[in-house]
Amino acid sequence: MTRRYDAVLFDLLTALVDSWSLWNAVAGSAEAGVRWRAAYLRRTYATGAYRPYETLVAEAAAEVGLAPRLADELAERYAELRPWPGVVEELATLAAAGIKLGVATNCSGELGRVAADCVGVAFDVLVTAERAGFYKPDPAPYRLALDELGVAPERCLFVAGSAYDLVGASRVGVDIWWHDRIGMAKPPEASAPLRHTSDFAGLAGFVLAV
Repeated sequence: MTRRYDAVLFDLLTALVDSWSLWNAVAGSAEAGVRWRAAYLRRTYATGAYRPYETLVAEAAAEVGLAPRLADELAERYAELRPWPGVVEELATLAAAGIKLGVATNCSGELGRVAADCVGVAFDVLVTAERAGFYKPDPAPYRLALDELGVAPERCLFVAGSAYDLVGASRVGVDIWWHDRIGMAKPPEASAPLRHTSDFAGLAGFVLAV
């Protein structure tokens, strides 16, 4: 059977790596970390044109009663990020089969490179909000990644992590696999994903149609 897709594009900071645990650790508790991250996600959803990532993170911290300086600590600890279980194995299988792998992530170029290196699998394309000039769910980061991967939207699967990616990715015409490790609520305006899972099991087999 012919493979379903020629490329897979990933959200990075929720779909591939466990950034939530790092935010919680920097915030001092899981409760504070979740409130901080939720405030940050709301800001990026509404921001559109790129503003410095660290500024949005600091503003979100202040919004929920945390010290804005925690944004600097978070950035300094980015190299501590680790992939979710199963990520490395599934991506390695895809890469070995010749599937192009890309990332579209909402952060600065510098931190995007650090986080991508933490996955442990090489990517063909890495698009950050800073490089695209816009934050997801604006279509710009997804479109830039598709252009650089050299694939049509119908030949690329997008693996979402954040629920907000369901809105953005659907605007550019890609199928969506939602790796919902966190258990986020789907925005009412978002289309239903093609797949909705809590882990990475079966991703490579689905892409390769085996």
